[in-house]
Amino acid sequence: MSIADAPEKFVHVGDVRLAYQASGRDDDPTVVLIMGIGLDMLWWRDEFCDELIARRLRVVRFDNRDVGRSTIVEGPTPTLTQLLRRSAAPSYMLEDMGDDTAGLIHHVAPRGAHVVGVSLGSFIAQQAAIRHPDVVRSLVSIMGRPGDRRTGKSSWRYTREMLRAPKPDPVDEMVASFERIGSRGRTAADERDVRTIMPRSRARSGDRTDTGAGRQLAAIFAETDRTPGLRGLSMPALVIHGDIDYVITPSGGKATAAAIPGAELLMLEGMGHDLARRFWPDILDGIERTVRRRDPVPSAEHR
Repeated sequence: MSIADAPEKFVHVGDVRLAYQASGRDDDPTVVLIMGIGLDMLWWRDEFCDELIARRLRVVRFDNRDVGRSTIVEGPTPTLTQLLRRSAAPSYMLEDMGDDTAGLIHHVAPRGAHVVGVSLGSFIAQQAAIRHPDVVRSLVSIMGRPGDRRTGKSSWRYTREMLRAPKPDPVDEMVASFERIGSRGRTAADERDVRTIMPRSRARSGDRTDTGAGRQLAAIFAETDRTPGLRGLSMPALVIHGDIDYVITPSGGKATAAAIPGAELLMLEGMGHDLARRFWPDILDGIERTVRRRDPVPSAEHR
């Protein structure tokens, strides 16, 4: 069954309700996908998820708190001035979001799951692995950093982009945003993805104007150094980063890989801060390779 046809379900983790979809064989290793800031689970594109399922992996994608159909947290939305000055008081921390993920895993995969996070999702995945190594079987950190305040800083080019007036149409704005921060050689298919997903995403969240992205950004600005925790990990790990990413610069990926014992570092030439389709084969292969370091393909007699 395609992930697109999987029913949306909900699980409560403490006071937070998380919306998720799961597809694949119950006896295959579970991979939990964690999306970036302000984006719901649909941005893990259907075909990407279905390719993982075809590789004998069970896929779970979900909405982080403050996004999509998950709990929208009560709390002030930080102003642009507060965010630029990094003076916004966080309504929650990245540690809380890591706990959300672990609670979801307890519900959907009692034997544990492999976590894959992109951008903000990579920070959350790292926190889940550090705080809940009993349920995280492997870690794939894409476009991430360890939170040491030295590596992976956004470039001034990205700060300037944040100050630019958005386009009137939100879909056009999202297309333009990915063109600015994304990979070299984005294709018409990548643009079609944005124009298809954006309306679906807005519709399933009720066209809310408050997506919680500001509160998520405040949590990012309040991040603590995960380097000591990453050094204590013993699970298989893969770090993927693009060499032209200026939202989270490549030093963040390199520092993350250096901190995790035995981690593989995959630097992709021409990749920016997006999941452009031309990089899917490398990313999918990397995820599968990392999962199989912990959960090998079962022999024919056990299939």
